[in-house]
Amino acid sequence: MKTRTLEKDETPAGGDAHLLELDGVGKHYGNISALADVTMAVDNGRVTCVLGDNGAGKSTLIKIIAGLHQHDEGTLKVMGAVRKLGSPRDALDAGIAAVYQDLAVVSLMPIWRNFFLGSEITTGFGPFRRLNVEKMKEITKKELADMGIDLRDVDQPIGQLSGGERQCVAIARAVHFGAKVLILDEPTAALGVKQSGVVLKYILQARDRGLGVIFITHNPHHAYPVGDRFLLLKRGRPLGYYEKNEVTLDEITGMMAGGAELEELAHELSSMGGHDEQEREVEAELAATKGKRART
Repeated sequence: MKTRTLEKDETPAGGDAHLLELDGVGKHYGNISALADVTMAVDNGRVTCVLGDNGAGKSTLIKIIAGLHQHDEGTLKVMGAVRKLGSPRDALDAGIAAVYQDLAVVSLMPIWRNFFLGSEITTGFGPFRRLNVEKMKEITKKELADMGIDLRDVDQPIGQLSGGERQCVAIARAVHFGAKVLILDEPTAALGVKQSGVVLKYILQARDRGLGVIFITHNPHHAYPVGDRFLLLKRGRPLGYYEKNEVTLDEITGMMAGGAELEELAHELSSMGGHDEQEREVEAELAATKGKRART
């Protein structure tokens, strides 16, 4: 199995430029290389998954795409134009929106206030200007309904919603305010099985509405069902970049786990008198990883 790379003249169907394209992008902090040689593309109606454990470089990659930090190497293109995003406002103006784990919501405020936080609709002029509350409630309810979220009362505090529902409100907000590229930073990390499934469903709905989605996660079991492309990172370096038909879930899991690490873990469990069940699980994963390497 070979790692896939973007060709210089590769474009989506129809000949249009990628929504977002990174080619050999890297970032240094002094003498420390946080990210190097990252190549990936984001297109309309496709989900690009970025996978890696803690310290893999996912956060650095998000910050570059979202305009928080500038890259030092390689090129970043938005709709075919070479860009160096200088701030989050530059990224938003280019149609790139990031939804972070903490969501930046005000728990005691109503759902509609959080939806329009910082971008409120007003009516009237001068000293008679006031919030157009009914309009904002109407838009909030419609946008959430379009994402498949049926809330009877958008006046309820957003803190009363489940973690998955709050994630979906943030996604719907980004879509409403014109996002073309949606970055989701570990949206399922703190959620249970059911709520994770809810968020994954809304990721697919955002994809079906024509957005290019970047799904950042450390969980291949969440990424594989919704992903179209997969970028695997380890210690700031790409392990591989694959289309879905080029890699299986087991192969992604094996590459993220690493054969050497699994072998060392199996040995440690055995020497420490680990439980037979845990030992067998690790040994089975190790055997699967070796089998994949033999096939490639």
